[in-house]
Order: sequence, then structure tokens, then C-alpha cells
Amino acid sequence: MTPIASDLAAGLVQSVDWLAVAPPTIAAVAGLAVLVADLFLPEQRKPLLGWLAIAGLALAGLSLLPLLNGDRSTFCLTSGDGAACSYTADTFTLVIQLLVLGGALLTALLSISGIQDLRLPAGEFWFLLLSSAAGAALLPASRDLATLVVALEVASLPAFALVGLRRESRLSSEAALKFFLSSVTATAVMLLGVSFVYAATGSLHLSRIADGLAHVDPRLDTLAQAGVVLTLVGFAFKTAAVPFHFWVPDTYVGAPIPVAAYLSVVGKAVGFSGLILVTVVAFPSYDDVWGPAVAVLAALTMTAGNVAALRQRPERAHSAVRLLAWSSVGQAGYLLVPIAAAGYAGSDGDAAHAIGSTVAYALMYAAVNLGAFAVVALVARTNPTGRITDYRGLYAARPLAALALGFFLLCLAGLPPGIIGLFAKVTVFQTAVDAGLGWLAVVMALNVVIALYYYLQWTAVLFRAPEAPSDEGVASVTPVAATAPLTAAVGLAAVLGIALSGAPQLVLRFASGALL
Repeated sequence: MTPIASDLAAGLVQSVDWLAVAPPTIAAVAGLAVLVADLFLPEQRKPLLGWLAIAGLALAGLSLLPLLNGDRSTFCLTSGDGAACSYTADTFTLVIQLLVLGGALLTALLSISGIQDLRLPAGEFWFLLLSSAAGAALLPASRDLATLVVALEVASLPAFALVGLRRESRLSSEAALKFFLSSVTATAVMLLGVSFVYAATGSLHLSRIADGLAHVDPRLDTLAQAGVVLTLVGFAFKTAAVPFHFWVPDTYVGAPIPVAAYLSVVGKAVGFSGLILVTVVAFPSYDDVWGPAVAVLAALTMTAGNVAALRQRPERAHSAVRLLAWSSVGQAGYLLVPIAAAGYAGSDGDAAHAIGSTVAYALMYAAVNLGAFAVVALVARTNPTGRITDYRGLYAARPLAALALGFFLLCLAGLPPGIIGLFAKVTVFQTAVDAGLGWLAVVMALNVVIALYYYLQWTAVLFRAPEAPSDEGVASVTPVAATAPLTAAVGLAAVLGIALSGAPQLVLRFASGALL
């Protein structure tokens, strides 16, 4: 072999650090194990598949512990100007993987009883959930656009099937179709943007794209700008940012409640982590393009989400899930604010602090929103219509569930005793002010006031005296046997929310070092 060929071969060697890739790998292997076990287990023993999935997710979560010692990278190229890696397990990766795997674990606890109640095919459900979780855990570690897109699709494609798994339900089929079409459109737009960026920079690795865009040929500047914008549009679909949010309410209503909970937390974590990577890591030199764009998206998203949630009628069927769906759109707007602020940051440290605010807010939102969906799943066992009016008298029937749901809603509203929700909103607000986005801070403050109404309205319903079932439009909650996994999901979410409320500053300090 000639010296030139030898140097080229050495530059193309892909180093593999199996410890670094353990979290998504374990989740994927657990999915395959569930799929194989489903072939041999008799029908009456299918519930064991759920516990196998929970064990796999717990093991994947524990595999994060050895990675806390320092950053690790793998699948690296050493050719060209410096090394470039496709997979990096840094603090940002570990925080998002913790959120993803923890959210998937709570979803799995919710799903144990949900599969039996809805008579869903157990093997297919657990395989799809674990496959999606594996893709979601891979995405925050991706440091090239090819891996990023593949991880995004691995997380999204199983989710389509999860939404439409209730084959006898028309709502479920319509929700899956709408979710599929919108996601495919987003992917096509994103791939077009990625191809433009590659044409302008000659690389797919995020670090090399950043260098290439900083010194792009003036003749290719328009192409590069178009690539940046189209890539952002693709991720805007995934984050349910307005005007790319239209799939959210119908998808959440048509999906099984555990799947809606999964999409509201893990699906958003996937979209936002991808958006953070492409903006802050790959496109920092184009912050004058994506900074204002993300700021406008944040204002539109929080306003549209909160106004639509405000207009939900409590007596309408599925109004509880529909309100949480629109609420999640509004919360997405808050999550976009620090990303926009990072575009106006004067230094890498300021950008890291802004992104840390998004990560801290996402951790808070994940815990309390999953908890709210867990209580909704509990009440749905008695009142499958899912109306907010069905929650009247919940405190009389199930005081602990009512207190938990009230706490989750107050956290989402940003009111005591939900200290973590208040702290997260103040942190995001301060980030906007520090970045000079005073107008966006004012829009956020107005939206927080709007959101107070519908969160407090639902909270008040929980503690009203139950009315007779004969009253028109009123269906009081009656006690129903709560399964141990469902109770555990509510309890874990409540404990996590209380713990975060007790030490909110630690969450921000931990998240602030999550990037750069």
C-alpha cells in the first residue's frame, strides 16, 4: 500500500466506543428481545413483555452513569482539518438521554394497564416503543447531519404505528395518517435543507459545517441561507412550532393516552435537541438568520397554543387530552425562547447559559406533563370520554390523585407550590431580557397570564363537590381500581416534581453546562 493510500485508510478508520453508545444500543437490543420473546410467549403471559421493556429502559438509563466522568466520542474521522466525530457523549447528550429514557420508562409504566384496557397487541407495542426510544436516545449524541436525520426518523417512524395501533378506532387511524403525512413533509423539507448545506460546505459533520459556513464562498451564500432556513423548518415541524403544529391536537386525541404522553415529552425532546444542535453547533455564523426566525416562532407558538387551550370547552369529549395537547404547543413556545436568545448571545458562555435554560425547562416539563397524563390515564379507566367535567369530585373519590394532578397543573402554570415551574419560567424570561429580546419577554408574560386561567379552571374542578350522575353534562369520578404500575407512574412523577421544586437552582446549574 502506498503512503498516500495508507494515510487515507488511517483517516477513514471509525473508532467505536461501545460504552459511549450503550444507552441507545441497550434500548434497541431490548426491543429486539421483546420482539423475539413475543413469538414464544403464550397469550396469558404477554404482560411479561412489558416488564422486560421496563427492565431494558432501566438498564439503558443506568448505562449513563459510567459516562459521567467525561466527554466521550466515537465513530470519528481524523482526515482533513482536525478530527470530526459522528457520536459524542457529552453533558448535553447525557441530560437529554436521561430525559428521553426516563420519559420512556414512565410511559412504559403507564402502558402496562393501558395495553390491557385497550386490548393492544403487546409485542408490537413494546417493540415500537423501545425502537422509538432508541432513536430518541441516539439523536442528542449525533454530531453529523446524516446521523441526525437517521436518528430522527428512527424515533419518529415507530411513533406513527404507536398512534394508529388501535386498529378498530377511526380517530386513531386519522391521527396516525395526519401525523405520518406531516412528519414525512417535514423530513423532505429537512433533507432538502441538508443537501443545500452540504453543497455549500462540503461536509455533514456539525463542527466542520460551522467552519465552512463561517468562510462560505460568497457565490454560495444564498444557497447556504436557504439550507439553514429549510433545515430549521423541518425541525419546527418536529417541535410543533406554529404554523407547523396542526397535527398535534388530533394526534394526541387519537393516540392511546400513554402514547400521547410519550409524544408530548420524548417527541419534543427529540425535536428540540436536534434544533439546538443545528442552530448553536452547526449554524452559529448564521445566527442573524435563525435567531430572529426562532424568536418569531416562539411568540407565535406560545400565543396560538395558549389561546387555543383557553377556548377548549370542558364538557367536550376528549377535552382533557385536547387541552394538554394545546398546552404542550404553548409550552413549546416557552422552550423556543432561550434558543432564540442564544442567537443574540455575545459569547459562547452566554449561548450555553441560554441553552441550559431550555434544557432545565424541558426537564421540569417532562416530569409534570407525564404526571398529568398519568392521572388522565387513571381517570380514563372510569370515564373514557375524557372530559374535563369528568374530573369534578376527583378529590372526594381519589384525594391523592387530585392533589397530584393539581400539583402538576400548578407547575405547568408556574404557581406555588409548583416552585420548579415558576423558577423555569422566570429563568426563561430572564434569558430573553438578557439577550435584548424585551418584546419577546412581554409576549411570554402575557401568555403566562392567559395560561393561568385554563390551568386554574381545571384545578378548581378537581376540588368541587361531586354532583349526581343524572345532571346533564356532568359525570362525576367514581373510584376505580388503580393498577400498581399506573400508581407508580403518578407517584414517581410527583416525587420528581417535588424534588425539583426543592432544588431548582441545582437543575439550572446542571443544565447550564450542557452545551459548549
